[in-house]
Amino acid sequence: MQRRGWIVVAVAAVMVLASSGTSRSFGLFLPPVTETLGTGREVFSLAIAVQSIIFGLPLAGMVADRLGPRWVIFGSSLMFGGGLYLTSQSTTVGGLYAGMAGLVGFALSGTGFVVALGAVGRTVPEHRRSAVFGFVTAAGSAGIFVMATLSQGWIDRYGWRTAMALLAVIFVLLAFVGLSLPVAGKKDLDETVTLSMTQAITRARKSRSYVLLVSGFFVCGFHVSFIANHLPAFLQDGGLDTWVSATALGLIGVFNIGGSLLFGSLGDRIRKRTLLAILYSTRALLMVVFLLVPLTTASALVFSAIMGFVWLATVPLTSGIVAAIFGTRYLSTLYGIVFLGHQIGAFLGVWMGGHIFDATGSYDAVWAISIGLGVASALIHLPISERPLAMSAKPVVG
Repeated sequence: MQRRGWIVVAVAAVMVLASSGTSRSFGLFLPPVTETLGTGREVFSLAIAVQSIIFGLPLAGMVADRLGPRWVIFGSSLMFGGGLYLTSQSTTVGGLYAGMAGLVGFALSGTGFVVALGAVGRTVPEHRRSAVFGFVTAAGSAGIFVMATLSQGWIDRYGWRTAMALLAVIFVLLAFVGLSLPVAGKKDLDETVTLSMTQAITRARKSRSYVLLVSGFFVCGFHVSFIANHLPAFLQDGGLDTWVSATALGLIGVFNIGGSLLFGSLGDRIRKRTLLAILYSTRALLMVVFLLVPLTTASALVFSAIMGFVWLATVPLTSGIVAAIFGTRYLSTLYGIVFLGHQIGAFLGVWMGGHIFDATGSYDAVWAISIGLGVASALIHLPISERPLAMSAKPVVG
């Protein structure tokens, strides 16, 4: 891979580290924010849920496919900083929604996996694509550990408002990292794809494998959003210290570094659909065991470590299947639509967590739903075909 490609990979990794790590650390802010604003958990959960839907809109990916990722990442990073700062100054629910749900939601769509992996996919050779996708995903996992540790440390020392303002400063500085991306050129395009973006989306929509992929990724979003945003509160409700909550999120990030690297590498040699079925069934089994054993510091940390290993390992495999079937010309757009399915799941996972807890005083029902969805997703991935689909303007025969 040439120097230009390594620059793209490095920038993508740094942006995903900060963006994914920060978004998966918002659960640490749930207790202090709800206490300050005097609301139930559903209010904060709904803000994150709305953020998840906005995050999943494929608009940033479409712009990146047309104009290149450079200015998308720059502008989105500035917006991320602005949204965090607005949230840090909020004294009302409206301010929380404008900053956390609105601005941060749109910013995440331009700084997260959709745009980053789209940029990487066009610069990395096909035989190394899944492994490099795994590397970028691992950076996002490392970000959970880094940003959760920073966030909890700043919350404990300065309070949640100052902690969020400090995070805002980080993203303003990172905006200029995005400017180091090379300007997109013709060599970034997949010349085997002659369809327009609209035609490519239509062809993908008619593919059974693509529809199954969207459905399966919905479950991933439900899982990670519910756990990331409600596990800290679940552990504290169980009598565990706040450091356990932060450490649990950190372990998820640390162990998913290994999981993303391993499954990303395996995805270049083993059928990705098989690996995805293994990941989702493992999640379901792990949750069953976690709920059956007594809740202790040890059980919480062991659960987080194993869950971390299968946490975002789905990302390089899912995006890799999209690239394998449809090529890389519209990868940000087509993976962005799959990711929208992920974010619809994320919306329901975080919102249902807050809603059901406020209604029943327990997360038990949401854990049960998560287990059932994990089994369903494992089965959904088995019929997926990874065979390339012709993306030329010529009619497809057969």
